Formats: sequence, C-alpha cells, structure tokens
Amino acid sequence: MTPVDAAPFTLRNVSGKLRDGIDVLDRELDAVPLRTVLDNGNRTATRKGRTTAWGSMRTKPVDWFCFQSGDDDTTDWYPQGVTCASDAGVADPAFLVSWYWRPEEGERGARVSALDPETGKYQHILLVKPEEGGSFGPIDIHAGGIAWYGTTLYVADTVRGLRAFSLERILDMRTGRDDVGDKTKIGRHGGALHAFGYRYIMPQTGMWQVETRGPRFSFVAVDRSGERDLLISGEYTDGPGGELGRVARWPLASSGALDASGAAVDAFRMPGHRIQGALSHEGTWYFSQTAGARGNGTLIVTRPGEKVTARPYPVGPEDLTCWREKKTVWSVAEFPGRRALFAVPL
Repeated sequence: MTPVDAAPFTLRNVSGKLRDGIDVLDRELDAVPLRTVLDNGNRTATRKGRTTAWGSMRTKPVDWFCFQSGDDDTTDWYPQGVTCASDAGVADPAFLVSWYWRPEEGERGARVSALDPETGKYQHILLVKPEEGGSFGPIDIHAGGIAWYGTTLYVADTVRGLRAFSLERILDMRTGRDDVGDKTKIGRHGGALHAFGYRYIMPQTGMWQVETRGPRFSFVAVDRSGERDLLISGEYTDGPGGELGRVARWPLASSGALDASGAAVDAFRMPGHRIQGALSHEGTWYFSQTAGARGNGTLIVTRPGEKVTARPYPVGPEDLTCWREKKTVWSVAEFPGRRALFAVPL
C-alpha cells in the first residue's frame, strides 16, 4: 500500500431534495425499530449449514450462516455489502446485508437483509428513494458495500458517492391495513402505497456526492480503532493491467454523519486488483479479493509500507465488516447456490 492524494475523494452533501418526500411518508407510515424487524423475521439462515462456498479451503471459517432456499439460489438478487452492530456501536447483535437486482428488466433496485445472529431469523427491507408528494421508487445501484454507524446506514453508489439511510426510519407498509400492497407495484398508486410486496422499506435520507467525477465507490466499512472513527470506501478494478484501485477514509461525527467538510483524511493505492471489500483495524488492512465464480478468493492482509500476506478465502467474497468483540472479520459470498455470511479471525 502506498499513499495517494486524498483530495479527489472529497464529498459534498446534496441531501436537501429528499426532505419533502420523507416528511409525507413519515406522516403516513409507522417507523419501527430494527429489533422489531428482526423479531418479525420471515426467513431463516442456517448457522454452520452445508455449503460449497469454501471451495478448496482446508480450514473452514470459524462461523457462518447459510441463506435459506430462494435467497441462496436466486439469480435475480445478488448479495454484496455487509455490516454489523459492532460497526454501529450497538450492543444488540445484528447483521445487515445488501443485495442488488441483477436482471435488466423489471427493476427492483436494492434491498437490505436484517439478520439476527442469535436466532438466524432475517427479513428483507427494500431501499427506496422518496419523491415529492410522498411517493417513492426503487434505487437502481449495485449496493456493493454498506456501513452502519450510529443510526445511519451508508450504501455505496458506484459513480456518485455514498447514499445515507436512517435506521430510525424503517417504515412498516402494513400501517393501517392488513396487507402490504400489490407485489407488482412500487410507490403511490390511486392514493395507496406499494413496495413490491415488502413489508418494510427504508427511504433514502441523505446523499454524499463526490465533487469531481472519477473516484468509484465499490465497498464501505467502518474503522473504530483509532482516535477518531472513520468511514472507508474504495475502488474495484478488473486488472490484470492498469492502475490498482484506491481506498480512502473520512472522519465520522458521533451523530453518525460524515464530517461536514466531506474531505477524506487519507487515501492509499491498494495491493491488488479485483478487491471487493476493504477494512482497517488497529493499523492493519484487510482486503477481500475475488477470483470469480469458479475459484477461491483471497484475504489480503497488510499494513502501509509493509509486506502483503495472502490468506485462503471462500469463493466470491464481497464487502467486509468487523465484529470487534469476537475479533472476527465477516464477509458474504455472492454466487448462487453457495451463498454464506461468514467469519474468519482478524
């Protein structure tokens, strides 16, 4: 890893246009805490279930969850981002996993699965963009990384920057009725709200947009190990030729917001191509590197200016998060039929 100029990663807060639509939704739909969503989980992940995600790894991860049928094998939705309560500074254990809609037609946008590691129960929450008048639509992004800090969820928007959502604004589509609306519709139709049949939605509350186009935002993580907590994001590059991607970090306020200046405090050239996730903790960096659907990935571990260590990793690793109390790094395997949320030691 080598330092690079952090100035290109300066972000600008452009959240103002979202306010009107959010206010209308707040008046019509009840907000529920994340714990309610977890308790109402309508799916079950199997802890340490059977999976082919490990490929040729001789030593299995220390812990993992396998998504249930219909999520494990769907070719419509692909998991990408992962974050946990430890990132947020929340004592109640939980994971959030982002998925993007892959088909070119019938856009469904992006969703987040809220998973309770104590029970394995989980539920999907649809991410939506509020519109004036109190309607909303799907958010057509890759959602390659997510980071939960305080009550804010940051979601990577590859070319624009970082979208922000509030965990205090998980809205219940069953408010005042016995159903969740039409599974084929999104937004307001004839005065009624619909969200493709999802019970819970999370409207976008903020947008941090890169000032100058160029940097890409492929993954997101949180570093809570220094004097000041930092948000991390960086760039996926295909390789094998060309420049390696960069990773940058921004200071976080105790409120969960990025520092008002939007300026990154540092940036580095990463030690490899095809990086799907990056995490810094106590001065050490961890990078998840994919080899596609047929080969094992690599967990690259290093410190700036020092030698790189390559550890065997599952097939199709994505974003990274740290469960600090358990001293583990978690990721999610993305490919159909071998999807798992898994942990290895720091």
